[in-house]
Amino acid sequence: MLLSACSNNNEKEQALIKQQAIAAVKDSLKLDSFKKAEVKKKEDAKIAAQVKEEKRTLLLAERNEAASQSSGNRNYEEPAASKKKGWSEAAKGTAIGAGAGALGGALIDKKKGRGAIIGGVVGAGAGYLIGRDKDRKSGRVQPKN
Repeated sequence: MLLSACSNNNEKEQALIKQQAIAAVKDSLKLDSFKKAEVKKKEDAKIAAQVKEEKRTLLLAERNEAASQSSGNRNYEEPAASKKKGWSEAAKGTAIGAGAGALGGALIDKKKGRGAIIGGVVGAGAGYLIGRDKDRKSGRVQPKN
C-alpha cells in the first residue's frame, strides 16, 4: 500500500510537470508568433517606404523631362482646353433643389409623401434651370444662339 501511494504521487507530479511544460511551449509559440508579426509589419513598412520613394523619384523624373522638353521647344502652342471636372452647376442645382423642395413639400402638405414628391420634382426642375444658366455663363455649356 505504501508503494502504490508513493508511485501514484510521483505520477501526479510528472503529469503536473508535463502540463507545465506544454503550457510553457504554447506560451513560447504565441510569443514567437507575435515577434514574427512585428517583424513582418516592419518589413511591410520598409517595402511601402521604398515603393513610395520610387514613385516620388519617377514623378520627379517625369516632371523634369516634361520641363526640359517644354523649355527646349520654342514653338509655343495653346494648350488644349481641359474639360472641367466635378459636378456641373446644373447637377448641383438639381440636387439642392430636389432636397429643398422635398423638405418644403413634406412640411407644407399634410400628406407627407405626396408633398415631398411634388416639392422634390418642382425643386429639382427649378434648380436645374438656375444651374444650367450658370453653366452657360461660365462657358461650361455653349450658350443658345
